[in-house]
Amino acid sequence: MRVVSGALKGKRLACPKGQSIRPTSDKVREAVFTILAHQGEGFGYKRVLDLFAGTGAMGIEAISRGAEEAVFVDSDPASCAVIRKNLDLCGVSGSAVLRGGALETIARLSQKGDRFGLVFIDPPYASGLASEALRALDSSGLLPEDGVCVAETSKRNPLQSELATLRLAEERRYGDTLVYIFRR
Repeated sequence: MRVVSGALKGKRLACPKGQSIRPTSDKVREAVFTILAHQGEGFGYKRVLDLFAGTGAMGIEAISRGAEEAVFVDSDPASCAVIRKNLDLCGVSGSAVLRGGALETIARLSQKGDRFGLVFIDPPYASGLASEALRALDSSGLLPEDGVCVAETSKRNPLQSELATLRLAEERRYGDTLVYIFRR
């Protein structure tokens, strides 16, 4: 696994051994960031929240393309260690790695008044947590006007969410992966 584009292009990223982590493939990451760049005027997201971060590949890709800060959230201590290692491998500083559940972290960050222009939601496919996290994000206020959320699921477990403030802007399929892009 490597960084696909931007200032860190080609940097190799570590992945935990023996874990059930399913990192987003290089192909899907490249497609997501191409869509994001074409929907706006280049990559203009300064603060990024990477929920269920796993290896941190999505947040690191955003940093490589110009994000100033990323907050990585994962409940697994091994994943948090890998994210820190990947940040070190890429020479990235100024980003936070938070160990905890995505839903609790959304609530905590919202209470602090944090805002993120771009949020990634990519839980384990069979967990059903993508829909729950999307609903929590929708009601949290973490996304400002014109904020974007990218959610990833399996085609066998599509999103099932009624949303108040987020609208589906795009849906794409890449093999077994469904990618949803929501805008506020």
